[in-house]
Amino acid sequence: MSKTFDVIVIGAGPGGYIAAIRAAQLGMNVACIDEWQNASGGPAPGGTCTNVGCIPSKALLQSSEHFEQANHHFAEHGISATNVKMDVAKMLARKDTVVKQNNDGILYLFKKNKVTFFHGRGSFASKSEAGYEIKVSGKAQESLTAKQIIVATGSSARALSGVAFDEVNVLSNDGALRIGAVPKKLALIGSGVIGLEMGSVWRRLGAEVTILEGLPTFLGAVDEQIAKEAKKIFDKQGLNIQLGVKVGDIKNSKKGVSVSYTNAKGEAQTLDVDKLIVSIGRVPNTTGLNVEAVGLQLDERGAIVVDADCKTALPGVWAVGDVVRGPMLAHKAEEEGVAVAERIAGQHGHVDFNLVPWVIYTSPEIAWVGRTEQQLKADGVAYKSGTFPFLANGRARALGDTTGMVKMLADAKTDEILGVHIIGPQASELISEATVAMAFKASAEDIARICHAHPSLSESTKEAALAVDKRTLNF
Repeated sequence: MSKTFDVIVIGAGPGGYIAAIRAAQLGMNVACIDEWQNASGGPAPGGTCTNVGCIPSKALLQSSEHFEQANHHFAEHGISATNVKMDVAKMLARKDTVVKQNNDGILYLFKKNKVTFFHGRGSFASKSEAGYEIKVSGKAQESLTAKQIIVATGSSARALSGVAFDEVNVLSNDGALRIGAVPKKLALIGSGVIGLEMGSVWRRLGAEVTILEGLPTFLGAVDEQIAKEAKKIFDKQGLNIQLGVKVGDIKNSKKGVSVSYTNAKGEAQTLDVDKLIVSIGRVPNTTGLNVEAVGLQLDERGAIVVDADCKTALPGVWAVGDVVRGPMLAHKAEEEGVAVAERIAGQHGHVDFNLVPWVIYTSPEIAWVGRTEQQLKADGVAYKSGTFPFLANGRARALGDTTGMVKMLADAKTDEILGVHIIGPQASELISEATVAMAFKASAEDIARICHAHPSLSESTKEAALAVDKRTLNF
């Protein structure tokens, strides 16, 4: 006997669990299906983000940052710390605890909002007048039916052709979070968010880290001025970032991994390392969804085809997050999940894809929202630019972290803010002010005229706004 719901959500990552909760808040009878499990086999909702992505990586970044501060910066504050050691097992255990707290938090939210949770894999079984039948495969087999389905199955790490992840020597983001001891030599293929964050973790703990990037430019999606500053800083920290390389044969053995590649000069190179992390992008999770049963359309990447409102060609079937077009970001998935739940309820859910902030949680952090200077030039938009260095910010000096800057781009005629780009301390927090300002079509003058607390890092955003009009007060 099939159990009937108003809405069934397949996947409990950031897009899925948020969609389920919002739909329940709007008075719908909601089921959410997710197959992630913890070490003991219990449910672990939260998707890639909570289990092997955003949350655990930030936990390791925090631990490794504390280790680096103790070893290299405590003395500046008059703190003596000698013979500082890292207990990797304990660091990993703390990371696992943080993950479980988030898993349990989602299960609590389901209970609080009366979302019925099913632990297993959800897939399409059939379509009828009653709606779509969804099969749950797991410890307990279930058959569910609803007229509204939200697919939020996320994404998986893309493997190199012919080089499988064994999660021992050749690692995806999953294995990279479970390295049991600091490797002497570590290589990463791909200098994106995962590559830089994981490279930073293990570099701080003592690994010799080499990052191989196929593109000739570093962080091509980032504002060029910010990217150049980041490259200079990462080079100084000891990350060996090689651009314009062409990776060849990769040999995985008990001793480690041997990577053959050609560098930007066309010279043949061989790199022997203990571990190799492959971070060359992600692919949508649609395998096993049985889309053929209902005729759900996929594109050439295997992503579910949706319109601007996350609606598929099938009546009542929606998809959000990494499994559809657009940036693979947890907060983008959350916004889509809320919007879809509201659309199902007859409301007008809204997501502005031009105002999705991006963050790289390295040290210094890198964050941006809106368009880059190179994009504005390519589009022929007349603009003004203002920058302010953290070197001239009192709070940054007190923190002992004056690296980087805030950069603001505004329309040359209207002064509307078109993009804000930050590299420096707590950039992930500072970017929110810029996102709010841009959402309300603020001008650089608006930010320049707003009182900011002193001393605070946010004053650098105000000063960058003043710099757009060439009238900074502290630089």
